Amino acid sequence: MMAARVSTDPGRRAERSGPVDIWALVVMASAAFLMAGWIKGIAGIGLPTAAIAFMTLFTDPRTAIALVMFPMIGSNAWQLWRGGEILRTAQRYWLFSAVLFSGVLATAWLTQDAGDRFLLAALGIVILIFVGVSWRNMVPPLPDRYDRAAQFVFGIFSGVIGGMTAAWGPPMAMYLATRQVDKDEFIRATGFMIFVGSLPLCYAYAQLGFLTGPLSGVSIAMLVPAIAGFSLGEILRRRLTGQGFRNAILIMFVFFGLNLLRRAIWYD
Repeated sequence: MMAARVSTDPGRRAERSGPVDIWALVVMASAAFLMAGWIKGIAGIGLPTAAIAFMTLFTDPRTAIALVMFPMIGSNAWQLWRGGEILRTAQRYWLFSAVLFSGVLATAWLTQDAGDRFLLAALGIVILIFVGVSWRNMVPPLPDRYDRAAQFVFGIFSGVIGGMTAAWGPPMAMYLATRQVDKDEFIRATGFMIFVGSLPLCYAYAQLGFLTGPLSGVSIAMLVPAIAGFSLGEILRRRLTGQGFRNAILIMFVFFGLNLLRRAIWYD
């Protein structure tokens, strides 16, 4: 059985249900972004993945992706600023980011007619890949001489996944694992690359009509719980040394991914 849906289309709402619907969306999305921001503060990635996974429990995938736009841009700008060394980070990852930017823009336009069933399945697969990559550091190291090629290949992969689902964590995590970067470098790199990739996706969603005026307002408001959650997670990240908590988060993502695949198969 599908979860109850919150309507965000004024033309489809009953006259008396409109204010209730939008406020229900705000309340439920706030809880989703607080948790997603917390996960991102701990891991450096995962805000769109977590937020969309939570929100597709009560709204459709396109609305969930639209709502993640401004929190994704704002939280990654904040993460990049907090990480420092912005110019060095841009110089090191410019190729990945340029390919990602182009790939996101092209994929968002090419998949604009994709249905909810397809998006649910894509999200579920991406989340399970994310768990598989993150669970154990099993990705082999990559020699420096192959770095440009790796940035190009993983940038394309990220652009395609990001343009469809806004959840580009798995290919980024795989690439950075091959480079064996430390925790601080991981935080800087993902903040920069996701920020760059968020811009064309936001533009495409606005142009295609998925990011409407009312949804933009709700998305901007979601910056508050997202940054609050991120700040709490950042504090915990500095104190966290064990694998137990990280594994618990990944187990939660397994259930999210499997549930999305279940709903894609039995979508009604």
